[in-house]
Amino acid sequence: MKEQLVETIRLYNQKGWSPATSTNYSYREDDQIWVTRSGVDKAQITLVDFITVNQNAKSIDEFIGIKPSAETQIHCDIYSLFPDVTVILHGHGKYPVLASSRFEHSIEFEGFEIQKGFIGQTTHESKVRIPIFDNNQDMRFFSEQLELRKDELVNACFVIRKHGTYAWGKNLVEAKRHLETLDYLCECWWEENR
Repeated sequence: MKEQLVETIRLYNQKGWSPATSTNYSYREDDQIWVTRSGVDKAQITLVDFITVNQNAKSIDEFIGIKPSAETQIHCDIYSLFPDVTVILHGHGKYPVLASSRFEHSIEFEGFEIQKGFIGQTTHESKVRIPIFDNNQDMRFFSEQLELRKDELVNACFVIRKHGTYAWGKNLVEAKRHLETLDYLCECWWEENR
């Protein structure tokens, strides 16, 4: 799992989804959460750049004292809300960031074939809503918002306004499909509406 995730992170960096040292990624294996440590250049990420954390987003075991990403709590909350999730991807794709500035509570898509990339979507004719959360550095507040809006997270992804995207899945392939579907739809929407 870790090797494939590192390969995915490097690929997403080449797409421009991890400018500077931004973004963070995690996976859960045997009830243990592994997350990328803070400040890693995603073009240079390696297997040793993952650390274990507890449900309170604190580094544990041999990694005590090593700083995880500031947004690790978001990963922990998603794992708590959705027990079957094993991979979470956080990207900074340009088009979701731009689109998030144009909507209030959610980004809406309708009529795009690629909508079927989201779990449970079976037709391009339905309307798909992806929640937008305001960017807030208070992780306790963000945790509360995730809990309150859990029912809106049916497409296994959301956007943080003018920040980036989170997507997840039962495995890496599913998580990638959700993140890439969201990014593609946002690019289509932006090109159509700018």
